Formats: sequence, C-alpha cells, structure tokens
Amino acid sequence: MGKSSIIFFERKYPSANTILMKDQLPVLIDTGFGSDVKDTEQLINEAGVSPEALHLIVNTHYHSDHVGGNFHLQKKYGVTIAAHKWEADLINACDPEACSAEWLDQPVETYRVDTKLSDNDEIHTGNRVLKVLYTPGHTLGHISLYEPEEEILICGDLFHKSDIGWLNIFREGVSSIQRSLESLDRLAKLRIKQAYSGHGPQIDNPLVAIDAARERFEKWLKAPEKVSWHACKRIFSFTLMIKNGLAKEEIDNYLLNCGWFQDFARYAFQLQPEDFIQILVDEVIRSGAASWHNNYLIAAAPYHAPQEQWMNKNIKPKDWIVNQIV
Repeated sequence: MGKSSIIFFERKYPSANTILMKDQLPVLIDTGFGSDVKDTEQLINEAGVSPEALHLIVNTHYHSDHVGGNFHLQKKYGVTIAAHKWEADLINACDPEACSAEWLDQPVETYRVDTKLSDNDEIHTGNRVLKVLYTPGHTLGHISLYEPEEEILICGDLFHKSDIGWLNIFREGVSSIQRSLESLDRLAKLRIKQAYSGHGPQIDNPLVAIDAARERFEKWLKAPEKVSWHACKRIFSFTLMIKNGLAKEEIDNYLLNCGWFQDFARYAFQLQPEDFIQILVDEVIRSGAASWHNNYLIAAAPYHAPQEQWMNKNIKPKDWIVNQIV
C-alpha cells in the first residue's frame, strides 16, 4: 500500500458518514446503516482497500446508523471491532438497552466488540496514530478520534458543521448537556485543521463549529424544552427515512408504540401521548423536516430508503442472544 491517507465518505441518511484510514493497517470508522452495507463495501473497494484487508472497525458510538454494517463485515471478513468499553459491555451482553435500538425502534443486527477502548488509548494504522478521546454527551460511551500529524478530528455526533447531535436525556441522563459542553471544551484545546462528523459535509472551520455548538448547548441549559424538541424531530425524521414515509392512518399507532415518543410526551412536555401526536406532526411540517405527499408523511432531508425486505427483519438487541456471533 502506498502513502497513507484519510478518506471521508459523506453519506445520505439513514447511514452516517464513514471514514477510511488507508494505511498499512486500514481502519474503518463507523459502518453506516445495516441496509447500506453493500454500498459501504463498494466505497471501501473503490478507495483501494478490500474489506478483508481491514485491520479494525472503530465505532464512535453505538447508534444504528453508525454500527449497522458491523454484522456483515465481522461475519463475512472477520474484521475486529472496537468501541468504548461502556457501550461494548452492553453490546456483548446482548443487553436490550444496547444501541438504544428498542427505544428508538431501529433494527441493528448482532455484532461483538472485540476491543474495548478507553480515553487516551492509541490506535496504530502503520504510519499514523489515532488518539481516542472520550467525548460523552450524545451517548454515554461516545468517542472522538484525533490524528495529530494532519490535525484532523473525527467527532461522530458530538457536533456537525451547522448542527449538534440530539441528546437522549432519558437514556443518557439530564446531565448530557453539561457532558457535551465539557467534551466540546476538551476538543477546543486541540489544534484542528479539519473535522469530520457523523452527518453532513466536512468541517473546514472546526473551532467556529465548536463555538457555535457550545452556544447552542448553553441556550439549551436555559431552555431545556429545546433539547426535547430537537431530539423528537431528529428521531421522528429518521423513522420516516428508514420506513420511507408513514401513511397518515399509521402514524398514531406507530408513535404510541415507541418508547422515545412515550417518554418525551409524558416527561418532557407533560402531555398524554395521544395529545402529543398532532403537535409533533405539526412541528415537523412547520420546521420543514417533513411534508405530506399523497397522504404519506415524508422526510425532507435527502435519504436512501432501505429495502423493505431488510426492514422486515426488525432485529433488535433482545433478539441477539439467538443469533450471537461466536
């Protein structure tokens, strides 16, 4: 293999962005949504790295859009997977809370974390070293990766070019805003020329983006309801993407069976879930996150709808014990 390089793949929803460290020991950071795994394979191959040559997969955190390709790449090619130790323990125990998949109603096929990462660990790719930075907030086991030679940061869903990752106050705790701010403050002390986040384009002015993210989190401290609105719209929009829209007559029953919807309705907005349905639908339309098309509510952001056959698998961590990789 020639000179090492860092290759960034900006991807449509429902997949998160993917980064390939092309070096003597190739490392893939985040593997996209499960239904897009063939596209993930193709991206790697076109970059000049065969999937079987991958030395390691590193996940910034365990949400379905970041770990969905793990199952296929681990089972077919035996690729080692690394993640923060706190998320690794839940995944390897097939805990129903793993990946928040049940609560979010997002399918994730079973995988095993082989390498448990901690803050300040180093990942060697041959000619480069990636430093593991523990940056909780979006999830409790969220990590970022820093490459000091080119001063490149891979920040997962902590912040994006013009947005921040939604916060799960019911699974990650109400202190997730403070944790996010502490994570941003830590990153702001680094020399960063370029950053790659889990969604959206590369970030050419990382410190500007960090300052903007900090300002937004600080506003959330003063108006916690904004945290819940941000999360509800992001989660519901993702649902509309992976289901390729919801028919008007399906929406009530679907939302009433979602853990996230029940929690936000009752505890964030002090409403009965039945009374929150139309309020949420109206808000995603008002904000431009979704719109009606032939009686279907469709997400506005560009996305690549999963195949219906794949979605019908409906695999959740509670099912993993039967299919556990050995």
